Amino acid sequence: MRIHCKIVVIAVCFGVFLLLYFFGGNAADDPPLKEVEEDNYFPKFSGLRNNVASKLTKKTLDELHIPHKQPLTYRKVSKVSSRGGNAIAKSRQRSDMGVGRPASKRARAEEVMHLAVVACGNRLDETLTMVKSALLFSIKSIKFHIFAEDPLTSQFEKGLSQWPHAITNKFQYSIYPITFSVGNAEEWKKLFKPCAAQRLFLPVILKDVDSLLYVDTDVLFLRPMDDMWSFLKAFNTTQLAAMAPEHEIPKIGWYSRFARHPFYGVTGVNSGVMLMNLTRIRSTLFKNSMIPSGLSWEDLLHPLYQKYKNHITWGDQDLLNIIFHYNSECLYTFPCQWNYRPDHCMYGSNCKGAEEEGVSILHGNRGVYHDDKQPAFKVVYDAVHEYPFEDNLFQSLFYPLQTKFLDTVNTLCGRIPQVFLKQVEKSMRTVYEKKVVRHVRPPPK
Repeated sequence: MRIHCKIVVIAVCFGVFLLLYFFGGNAADDPPLKEVEEDNYFPKFSGLRNNVASKLTKKTLDELHIPHKQPLTYRKVSKVSSRGGNAIAKSRQRSDMGVGRPASKRARAEEVMHLAVVACGNRLDETLTMVKSALLFSIKSIKFHIFAEDPLTSQFEKGLSQWPHAITNKFQYSIYPITFSVGNAEEWKKLFKPCAAQRLFLPVILKDVDSLLYVDTDVLFLRPMDDMWSFLKAFNTTQLAAMAPEHEIPKIGWYSRFARHPFYGVTGVNSGVMLMNLTRIRSTLFKNSMIPSGLSWEDLLHPLYQKYKNHITWGDQDLLNIIFHYNSECLYTFPCQWNYRPDHCMYGSNCKGAEEEGVSILHGNRGVYHDDKQPAFKVVYDAVHEYPFEDNLFQSLFYPLQTKFLDTVNTLCGRIPQVFLKQVEKSMRTVYEKKVVRHVRPPPK
Protein backbone atom coordinates (compact mmCIF):
# COMPACT_ATOMS: atom_id res chain seq x y z
CA MET A 1 0.00 0.00 0.00
CA ARG A 2 2.80 2.34 0.91
CA ILE A 3 4.48 1.61 -2.39
CA HIS A 4 1.28 2.50 -4.24
CA CYS A 5 1.00 5.84 -2.38
CA LYS A 6 4.60 6.74 -3.19
CA ILE A 7 4.00 6.00 -6.85
CA VAL A 8 0.87 8.24 -6.88
CA VAL A 9 2.72 11.12 -5.16
CA ILE A 10 5.61 10.85 -7.62
CA ALA A 11 3.19 10.86 -10.59
CA VAL A 12 1.34 13.95 -9.26
CA CYS A 13 4.59 15.88 -8.70
CA PHE A 14 5.82 14.95 -12.16
CA GLY A 15 2.52 16.15 -13.67
CA VAL A 16 2.72 19.51 -11.83
CA PHE A 17 6.30 19.89 -13.01
CA LEU A 18 5.27 19.33 -16.65
CA LEU A 19 2.45 21.90 -16.37
CA LEU A 20 4.78 24.51 -14.89
CA TYR A 21 7.38 23.82 -17.55
CA PHE A 22 4.80 24.06 -20.33
CA PHE A 23 3.22 27.35 -19.25
CA GLY A 24 6.48 28.97 -18.08
CA GLY A 25 8.32 28.05 -21.26
CA ASN A 26 5.59 29.42 -23.53
CA ALA A 27 5.47 32.72 -21.63
CA ALA A 28 9.22 33.11 -21.91
CA ASP A 29 9.14 32.50 -25.65
CA ASP A 30 6.37 35.02 -26.39
CA PRO A 31 7.67 38.39 -27.68
CA PRO A 32 6.98 41.23 -25.24
CA LEU A 33 4.13 43.61 -25.91
CA LYS A 34 4.76 47.29 -26.47
CA GLU A 35 4.97 49.22 -23.25
CA VAL A 36 2.37 51.97 -23.32
CA GLU A 37 2.29 54.46 -20.52
CA GLU A 38 -0.33 57.03 -19.66
CA ASP A 39 0.51 60.18 -21.52
CA ASN A 40 0.11 63.81 -20.69
CA TYR A 41 -0.70 64.87 -24.21
CA PHE A 42 -4.10 63.38 -25.04
CA PRO A 43 -7.03 62.61 -22.72
CA LYS A 44 -8.33 59.05 -22.38
CA PHE A 45 -11.51 59.98 -24.23
CA SER A 46 -9.66 61.61 -27.14
CA GLY A 47 -10.63 60.09 -30.44
CA LEU A 48 -7.21 60.96 -31.81
CA ARG A 49 -5.52 59.01 -29.03
CA ASN A 50 -7.71 55.94 -29.58
CA ASN A 51 -7.17 56.01 -33.34
CA VAL A 52 -3.41 56.35 -33.09
CA ALA A 53 -3.10 53.71 -30.38
CA SER A 54 -5.19 51.18 -32.29
CA LYS A 55 -3.09 51.71 -35.41
CA LEU A 56 0.12 51.28 -33.45
CA THR A 57 -0.91 48.01 -31.82
CA LYS A 58 -1.80 46.51 -35.19
CA LYS A 59 1.61 47.21 -36.68
CA THR A 60 4.31 44.56 -36.50
CA LEU A 61 7.69 45.19 -34.94
CA ASP A 62 9.30 45.03 -38.36
CA GLU A 63 6.97 47.74 -39.70
CA LEU A 64 7.73 50.11 -36.85
CA HIS A 65 11.54 50.08 -37.25
CA ILE A 66 11.94 51.68 -33.84
CA PRO A 67 15.59 52.00 -32.72
CA HIS A 68 16.76 51.55 -29.15
CA LYS A 69 17.01 54.74 -27.16
CA GLN A 70 20.54 56.04 -26.93
CA PRO A 71 22.00 56.75 -23.51
CA LEU A 72 21.39 60.34 -22.49
CA THR A 73 24.56 62.35 -22.19
CA TYR A 74 25.88 65.51 -20.59
CA ARG A 75 24.74 68.92 -21.74
CA LYS A 76 26.13 72.39 -21.32
CA VAL A 77 24.27 75.59 -20.69
CA SER A 78 26.56 78.53 -21.17
CA LYS A 79 26.38 82.25 -20.90
CA VAL A 80 28.78 84.36 -22.92
CA SER A 81 30.06 87.34 -21.02
CA SER A 82 28.96 90.70 -22.38
CA ARG A 83 32.55 91.87 -21.88
CA GLY A 84 33.88 89.39 -24.37
CA GLY A 85 35.27 86.99 -21.78
CA ASN A 86 35.17 83.23 -21.83
CA ALA A 87 31.84 81.50 -21.63
CA ILE A 88 30.75 80.48 -18.15
CA ALA A 89 29.56 76.93 -18.60
CA LYS A 90 27.07 75.20 -16.39
CA SER A 91 27.04 71.44 -16.79
CA ARG A 92 23.95 69.44 -16.12
CA GLN A 93 24.17 65.65 -15.85
CA ARG A 94 21.34 63.62 -17.31
CA SER A 95 20.57 60.18 -15.95
CA ASP A 96 21.16 57.16 -18.17
CA MET A 97 17.68 56.08 -19.26
CA GLY A 98 18.55 54.31 -22.50
CA VAL A 99 20.12 51.08 -23.65
CA GLY A 100 22.66 50.17 -26.31
CA ARG A 101 26.05 51.57 -27.20
CA PRO A 102 26.84 55.20 -26.42
CA ALA A 103 26.74 57.53 -29.41
CA SER A 104 30.03 58.75 -30.79
CA LYS A 105 31.01 62.41 -30.39
CA ARG A 106 30.26 63.01 -34.05
CA ALA A 107 26.82 61.42 -33.74
CA ARG A 108 26.00 63.56 -30.73
CA ALA A 109 27.00 66.70 -32.62
CA GLU A 110 24.75 65.75 -35.52
CA GLU A 111 21.79 65.27 -33.18
CA VAL A 112 21.86 68.90 -32.02
CA MET A 113 20.11 71.58 -34.09
CA HIS A 114 21.23 75.19 -33.75
CA LEU A 115 18.75 78.06 -33.61
CA ALA A 116 19.66 81.76 -33.31
CA VAL A 117 17.50 84.72 -32.37
CA VAL A 118 18.23 88.40 -31.68
CA ALA A 119 16.22 90.19 -28.98
CA CYS A 120 16.29 93.84 -28.02
CA GLY A 121 13.88 96.22 -26.31
CA ASN A 122 10.56 94.65 -25.29
CA ARG A 123 11.03 91.35 -27.16
CA LEU A 124 11.69 89.14 -24.12
CA ASP A 125 8.23 87.57 -23.85
CA GLU A 126 7.90 87.13 -27.59
CA THR A 127 11.29 85.41 -27.78
CA LEU A 128 10.52 83.02 -24.93
CA THR A 129 7.26 82.09 -26.67
CA MET A 130 9.17 81.35 -29.88
CA VAL A 131 11.62 79.14 -27.95
CA LYS A 132 8.68 77.39 -26.31
CA SER A 133 7.05 76.64 -29.66
CA ALA A 134 10.31 75.15 -30.97
CA LEU A 135 10.52 72.81 -27.97
CA LEU A 136 6.89 71.66 -28.07
CA PHE A 137 7.17 69.52 -31.19
CA SER A 138 10.85 69.11 -32.05
CA ILE A 139 12.46 65.70 -31.82
CA LYS A 140 16.22 66.33 -31.74
CA SER A 141 17.74 68.50 -29.06
CA ILE A 142 18.25 72.20 -29.79
CA LYS A 143 21.07 74.61 -28.97
CA PHE A 144 19.70 78.17 -28.76
CA HIS A 145 22.01 81.09 -29.51
CA ILE A 146 20.36 84.15 -27.99
CA PHE A 147 21.78 87.58 -28.82
CA ALA A 148 20.40 90.14 -26.40
CA GLU A 149 21.01 93.55 -24.88
CA ASP A 150 22.61 93.47 -21.45
CA PRO A 151 19.41 94.30 -19.48
CA LEU A 152 17.68 91.26 -21.01
CA THR A 153 20.39 88.72 -20.19
CA SER A 154 19.36 88.02 -16.60
CA GLN A 155 15.68 88.03 -17.59
CA PHE A 156 16.29 85.33 -20.19
CA GLU A 157 18.20 83.23 -17.67
CA LYS A 158 15.40 83.60 -15.14
CA GLY A 159 12.66 82.80 -17.67
CA LEU A 160 14.39 79.71 -19.06
CA SER A 161 15.30 78.37 -15.60
CA GLN A 162 11.66 78.46 -14.46
CA TRP A 163 10.57 75.85 -16.99
CA PRO A 164 10.12 72.23 -15.79
CA HIS A 165 13.20 70.05 -15.54
CA ALA A 166 11.84 67.69 -18.18
CA ILE A 167 11.83 70.60 -20.63
CA THR A 168 15.16 72.20 -19.69
CA ASN A 169 16.81 68.81 -20.27
CA LYS A 170 15.83 69.02 -23.93
CA PHE A 171 17.90 72.06 -24.87
CA GLN A 172 21.05 74.08 -24.33
CA TYR A 173 21.48 77.81 -24.67
CA SER A 174 24.12 80.51 -24.84
CA ILE A 175 23.51 84.23 -24.42
CA TYR A 176 25.69 86.67 -26.35
CA PRO A 177 26.02 90.46 -26.29
CA ILE A 178 25.07 92.52 -29.32
CA THR A 179 28.31 93.04 -31.28
CA PHE A 180 29.26 94.12 -34.80
CA SER A 181 32.72 93.26 -36.06
CA VAL A 182 32.98 95.92 -38.78
CA GLY A 183 31.74 99.48 -39.24
CA ASN A 184 29.91 101.72 -36.78
CA ALA A 185 28.15 99.62 -34.14
CA GLU A 186 25.53 102.26 -33.37
CA GLU A 187 24.73 102.63 -37.06
CA TRP A 188 24.31 98.88 -37.46
CA LYS A 189 22.19 98.68 -34.32
CA LYS A 190 19.69 101.21 -35.63
CA LEU A 191 19.40 99.66 -39.09
CA PHE A 192 15.68 98.94 -39.65
CA LYS A 193 14.73 97.51 -36.21
CA PRO A 194 16.88 97.55 -33.06
CA CYS A 195 19.63 94.95 -33.33
CA ALA A 196 18.13 93.25 -36.42
CA ALA A 197 21.41 93.64 -38.33
CA GLN A 198 23.07 91.29 -35.82
CA ARG A 199 21.95 88.34 -37.95
CA LEU A 200 24.34 89.46 -40.71
CA PHE A 201 27.28 88.78 -38.38
CA LEU A 202 26.31 85.28 -37.22
CA PRO A 203 28.81 83.53 -39.57
CA VAL A 204 31.58 85.70 -38.10
CA ILE A 205 30.64 85.29 -34.43
CA LEU A 206 29.62 81.62 -34.33
CA LYS A 207 32.83 80.26 -35.80
CA ASP A 208 32.40 76.81 -34.23
CA VAL A 209 28.86 76.29 -35.55
CA ASP A 210 28.52 74.50 -38.88
CA SER A 211 24.83 75.14 -39.65
CA LEU A 212 22.19 77.34 -38.09
CA LEU A 213 18.55 78.37 -38.35
CA TYR A 214 17.94 82.06 -37.69
CA VAL A 215 14.41 83.26 -36.88
CA ASP A 216 12.90 86.58 -35.87
CA THR A 217 11.41 86.83 -32.39
CA ASP A 218 7.88 86.93 -33.86
CA VAL A 219 8.10 83.39 -35.28
CA LEU A 220 6.19 80.33 -34.04
CA PHE A 221 6.93 76.70 -34.93
CA LEU A 222 3.78 74.70 -35.71
CA ARG A 223 5.70 71.54 -36.61
CA PRO A 224 9.05 70.06 -35.57
CA MET A 225 12.08 72.20 -36.27
CA ASP A 226 13.64 68.93 -37.45
CA ASP A 227 11.65 69.22 -40.67
CA MET A 228 13.08 72.67 -41.43
CA TRP A 229 16.55 71.39 -40.48
CA SER A 230 16.24 68.65 -43.12
CA PHE A 231 16.32 71.31 -45.87
CA LEU A 232 20.09 71.42 -45.30
CA LYS A 233 20.28 68.03 -47.00
CA ALA A 234 18.45 69.47 -50.02
CA PHE A 235 21.19 72.04 -50.69
CA ASN A 236 23.23 71.44 -53.82
CA THR A 237 26.99 72.03 -53.89
CA THR A 238 26.72 75.83 -54.33
CA GLN A 239 23.82 76.62 -52.00
CA LEU A 240 24.66 77.93 -48.56
CA ALA A 241 21.45 79.58 -47.30
CA ALA A 242 17.69 79.17 -47.62
CA MET A 243 14.82 81.66 -47.37
CA ALA A 244 11.22 81.95 -48.55
CA PRO A 245 10.04 84.45 -51.19
CA GLU A 246 8.89 87.82 -49.89
CA HIS A 247 5.68 87.39 -51.84
CA GLU A 248 3.97 84.89 -54.13
CA ILE A 249 2.40 87.40 -56.53
CA PRO A 250 4.76 89.92 -58.20
CA LYS A 251 2.10 92.55 -58.93
CA ILE A 252 1.37 93.01 -55.22
CA GLY A 253 4.88 92.28 -53.89
CA TRP A 254 6.85 95.08 -52.25
CA TYR A 255 10.23 94.53 -53.94
CA SER A 256 8.76 94.12 -57.40
CA ARG A 257 6.91 97.46 -57.04
CA PHE A 258 9.02 99.74 -54.84
CA ALA A 259 12.62 98.53 -54.41
CA ARG A 260 15.37 100.97 -55.43
CA HIS A 261 18.11 98.36 -55.26
CA PRO A 262 18.82 94.90 -56.72
CA PHE A 263 16.92 92.01 -55.11
CA TYR A 264 16.70 88.25 -55.46
CA GLY A 265 14.45 86.69 -58.10
CA VAL A 266 11.08 88.17 -59.02
CA THR A 267 9.71 89.13 -55.61
CA GLY A 268 12.77 89.16 -53.32
CA VAL A 269 13.17 87.01 -50.20
CA ASN A 270 12.12 87.44 -46.58
CA SER A 271 14.87 86.95 -44.00
CA GLY A 272 12.64 86.33 -40.95
CA VAL A 273 13.36 82.60 -41.29
CA MET A 274 16.83 81.90 -42.67
CA LEU A 275 18.61 78.54 -42.73
CA MET A 276 22.39 78.80 -43.13
CA ASN A 277 25.37 76.57 -43.72
CA LEU A 278 27.83 78.84 -41.89
CA THR A 279 30.86 76.80 -42.93
CA ARG A 280 30.09 77.40 -46.61
CA ILE A 281 29.34 81.09 -46.03
CA ARG A 282 32.71 81.60 -44.31
CA SER A 283 34.61 79.91 -47.15
CA THR A 284 32.85 81.60 -50.10
CA LEU A 285 33.89 84.70 -52.06
CA PHE A 286 30.75 86.59 -53.04
CA LYS A 287 30.29 88.38 -56.34
CA ASN A 288 29.28 92.03 -55.99
CA SER A 289 28.87 95.30 -57.91
CA MET A 290 31.78 97.09 -56.24
CA ILE A 291 34.94 95.24 -57.27
CA PRO A 292 35.60 92.62 -59.99
CA SER A 293 36.87 90.00 -57.56
CA GLY A 294 34.77 88.38 -54.89
CA LEU A 295 34.69 89.38 -51.24
CA SER A 296 34.35 87.26 -48.13
CA TRP A 297 31.15 87.61 -46.15
CA GLU A 298 32.73 89.75 -43.43
CA ASP A 299 34.59 91.99 -45.90
CA LEU A 300 31.44 92.47 -47.98
CA LEU A 301 28.99 93.71 -45.34
CA HIS A 302 30.27 97.21 -44.56
CA PRO A 303 31.06 98.43 -48.10
CA LEU A 304 27.73 97.02 -49.29
CA TYR A 305 25.90 98.96 -46.59
CA GLN A 306 27.81 102.15 -47.39
CA LYS A 307 26.87 101.89 -51.05
CA TYR A 308 23.16 101.22 -50.58
CA LYS A 309 22.29 102.77 -47.20
CA ASN A 310 20.31 105.59 -48.81
CA HIS A 311 18.34 103.19 -51.00
CA ILE A 312 17.28 100.45 -48.60
CA THR A 313 14.05 100.33 -46.57
CA TRP A 314 14.09 96.99 -44.78
CA GLY A 315 17.67 97.16 -43.52
CA ASP A 316 19.51 93.85 -43.25
CA GLN A 317 16.88 92.03 -45.33
CA ASP A 318 17.56 94.40 -48.22
CA LEU A 319 21.30 93.76 -47.92
CA LEU A 320 20.68 90.01 -48.06
CA ASN A 321 18.55 90.50 -51.17
CA ILE A 322 21.37 92.46 -52.82
CA ILE A 323 23.94 89.78 -51.92
CA PHE A 324 21.84 86.96 -53.36
CA HIS A 325 20.87 88.97 -56.42
CA TYR A 326 24.51 88.72 -57.47
CA ASN A 327 24.93 85.19 -56.05
CA SER A 328 21.62 83.53 -56.89
CA GLU A 329 23.25 80.11 -57.22
CA CYS A 330 24.01 80.24 -53.50
CA LEU A 331 20.39 80.45 -52.34
CA TYR A 332 17.83 77.70 -51.84
CA THR A 333 14.21 78.89 -51.63
CA PHE A 334 11.72 76.96 -49.53
CA PRO A 335 7.91 77.21 -49.87
CA CYS A 336 5.77 79.95 -48.34
CA GLN A 337 4.26 77.71 -45.62
CA TRP A 338 7.68 77.77 -43.91
CA ASN A 339 7.47 81.55 -43.43
CA TYR A 340 3.75 82.30 -43.41
CA ARG A 341 2.97 85.99 -42.88
CA PRO A 342 -0.16 88.20 -42.93
CA ASP A 343 0.67 89.08 -46.55
CA HIS A 344 -0.25 85.50 -47.46
CA CYS A 345 -3.88 85.94 -46.41
CA MET A 346 -4.76 89.61 -45.91
CA TYR A 347 -5.02 90.22 -49.66
CA GLY A 348 -6.70 86.87 -50.25
CA SER A 349 -5.10 83.46 -49.79
CA ASN A 350 -1.99 83.25 -51.96
CA CYS A 351 0.10 80.50 -50.35
CA LYS A 352 -0.95 77.24 -52.01
CA GLY A 353 1.46 75.20 -49.91
CA ALA A 354 -0.23 76.34 -46.69
CA GLU A 355 -3.67 75.57 -48.12
CA GLU A 356 -2.57 72.02 -48.94
CA GLU A 357 -0.29 71.19 -45.99
CA GLY A 358 -1.02 73.83 -43.37
CA VAL A 359 1.36 76.44 -41.95
CA SER A 360 4.70 75.02 -40.78
CA ILE A 361 6.23 78.23 -39.40
CA LEU A 362 4.07 81.24 -38.53
CA HIS A 363 5.70 84.66 -38.83
CA GLY A 364 3.66 87.37 -37.14
CA ASN A 365 5.36 90.44 -38.54
CA ARG A 366 3.59 93.82 -38.58
CA GLY A 367 3.06 93.33 -34.82
CA VAL A 368 -0.04 91.17 -35.40
CA TYR A 369 0.48 89.09 -32.24
CA HIS A 370 -0.14 92.16 -30.11
CA ASP A 371 -3.02 93.98 -31.82
CA ASP A 372 -6.39 93.10 -33.33
CA LYS A 373 -5.56 93.67 -37.00
CA GLN A 374 -5.18 89.94 -37.76
CA PRO A 375 -6.91 88.00 -34.94
CA ALA A 376 -6.03 84.60 -36.44
CA PHE A 377 -2.32 85.21 -35.81
CA LYS A 378 -2.97 86.54 -32.31
CA VAL A 379 -5.07 83.48 -31.39
CA VAL A 380 -2.19 81.13 -32.23
CA TYR A 381 0.34 83.24 -30.34
CA ASP A 382 -1.87 83.49 -27.24
CA ALA A 383 -2.52 79.73 -27.24
CA VAL A 384 1.22 78.89 -27.29
CA HIS A 385 2.07 81.66 -24.84
CA GLU A 386 -0.53 80.53 -22.29
CA TYR A 387 0.03 76.78 -22.62
CA PRO A 388 1.52 75.35 -19.37
CA PHE A 389 4.43 72.99 -20.05
CA GLU A 390 3.69 69.33 -19.21
CA ASP A 391 -0.04 69.98 -19.32
CA ASN A 392 -2.33 67.96 -21.58
CA LEU A 393 -1.21 69.16 -25.01
CA PHE A 394 -4.45 68.37 -26.79
CA GLN A 395 -6.80 69.73 -24.15
CA SER A 396 -4.73 72.75 -23.10
CA LEU A 397 -3.46 73.87 -26.50
CA PHE A 398 -5.38 72.46 -29.44
CA TYR A 399 -8.93 72.57 -28.04
CA PRO A 400 -8.64 76.23 -26.89
CA LEU A 401 -7.04 77.09 -30.24
CA GLN A 402 -9.92 75.53 -32.14
CA THR A 403 -12.49 77.27 -29.96
CA LYS A 404 -10.93 80.73 -30.22
CA PHE A 405 -10.61 80.38 -33.98
CA LEU A 406 -14.41 80.45 -34.23
CA ASP A 407 -14.20 84.17 -33.37
CA THR A 408 -11.89 84.85 -36.33
CA VAL A 409 -13.77 83.15 -39.17
CA ASN A 410 -15.14 86.48 -40.42
CA THR A 411 -11.66 88.00 -40.79
CA LEU A 412 -9.44 87.86 -43.87
CA CYS A 413 -6.99 85.32 -42.45
CA GLY A 414 -9.35 83.53 -40.06
CA ARG A 415 -11.72 82.38 -42.77
CA ILE A 416 -9.34 79.52 -43.62
CA PRO A 417 -8.74 77.97 -40.16
CA GLN A 418 -7.43 74.68 -41.58
CA VAL A 419 -4.37 76.58 -42.81
CA PHE A 420 -3.43 77.40 -39.21
CA LEU A 421 -4.62 74.19 -37.52
CA LYS A 422 -3.63 71.37 -39.87
CA GLN A 423 0.06 71.15 -39.01
CA VAL A 424 -0.55 71.67 -35.28
CA GLU A 425 -2.79 68.62 -35.17
CA LYS A 426 -0.38 66.61 -37.31
CA SER A 427 2.52 67.56 -35.04
CA MET A 428 0.54 66.43 -32.01
CA ARG A 429 -0.03 63.06 -33.65
CA THR A 430 3.72 62.75 -34.17
CA VAL A 431 4.44 63.67 -30.54
CA TYR A 432 1.87 61.17 -29.32
CA GLU A 433 3.15 58.32 -31.47
CA LYS A 434 6.69 58.88 -30.25
CA LYS A 435 5.51 59.03 -26.65
CA VAL A 436 3.15 56.04 -26.67
CA VAL A 437 5.68 53.53 -28.03
CA ARG A 438 8.18 53.73 -25.23
CA HIS A 439 10.45 50.77 -25.92
CA VAL A 440 10.13 47.69 -28.04
CA ARG A 441 12.40 44.71 -27.37
CA PRO A 442 13.43 42.97 -30.62
CA PRO A 443 11.87 39.53 -31.12
CA PRO A 444 14.14 36.54 -30.29
CA LYS A 445 16.16 35.22 -33.19
